[in-house]
Amino acid sequence: MSDHLLSVQNLHTSFFTDAGEVQAVNGVNFDLDRGEILGIVGESGSGKSVTAYSIMQILAETGRIVDGKILYNGEDLTGWSEKQMQAFRGKCCSIIFQDPMTSLNPVFTIGSQMKEAVVLHTDKRGSDADARVVELLELVGINEPRKRVKQYPFELSGGMRQRVMIAMALACEPDILIADEPTTALDVTIQAQILELIQGLQKKLGMAVILVTHDLGVIADMCDNIVVMYGGRICERGTAHEIFYNPRHEYTKGLLRSIPNVNNMKKKLIPISGTPINMLNMPKGCAFCARCDSAMKICLTEVPEELWINENHKAACWLNIRDAFRGKEEAE
Repeated sequence: MSDHLLSVQNLHTSFFTDAGEVQAVNGVNFDLDRGEILGIVGESGSGKSVTAYSIMQILAETGRIVDGKILYNGEDLTGWSEKQMQAFRGKCCSIIFQDPMTSLNPVFTIGSQMKEAVVLHTDKRGSDADARVVELLELVGINEPRKRVKQYPFELSGGMRQRVMIAMALACEPDILIADEPTTALDVTIQAQILELIQGLQKKLGMAVILVTHDLGVIADMCDNIVVMYGGRICERGTAHEIFYNPRHEYTKGLLRSIPNVNNMKKKLIPISGTPINMLNMPKGCAFCARCDSAMKICLTEVPEELWINENHKAACWLNIRDAFRGKEEAE
């Protein structure tokens, strides 16, 4: 058995369109341990959601994993049959999607949809399955669960619908829970409640969590480790403390500068200049170079390798490589 619960190794996922190949994920590597909360952060188009969908193998018809391995307990999922993946989804790994309203069928009651998930992935049937549905709704903090099972999605608020989606994802008590932008379209108060719920359930059930988000601020107190993605690549990774207090990639610094500071609300936010890159026309060098104020000539033509900043922190930036080289010269 592998030391890691999940290990993504040199993952390449592409979408093949009429306009050409879109390399949405380009050489991603990371490990997930049992009981760990891992945050994957990046703006729209960075490849974070595609990475999550690659793990579940629920890509669109035009999408395909073209290279790399995804190891679950040491076994490579990329070689599994669809039947094996169906057993993996739900029982071993579940996902919460961005919009709970579009994830739930509007013409079926909450209870019938949840019962379908319970029957499909567990051995519970009939009244036992009904009891399990009520138990799951209680687990995620929904009041009057016996009443809610008879209601339709439109009768619930956005926060309650998201709690229903979390309950469905937990039906089999999976080893891994992927939360893909779980607070999208929810107000700030409800966002905090949903994130607190996920964190509490993780501690209670002991599962590992992959939290996909574009907002570094929402995961500041949640994640053990954070991976920052841009242009389908990982530009920085490390513990939450390292990422927030010692960022070493210009993109990460840009994300942090755009977060409001509650201790100084008068401080002007600094947006990241430019626009996201065209994934059909990726630059030869660093994906972020066109938007980086500190870009050097080498950034345009060469992709930087990840450099160890310390034992808990790595970044792929030519500025770090330059500084390390200068430090070595001075020491000599």
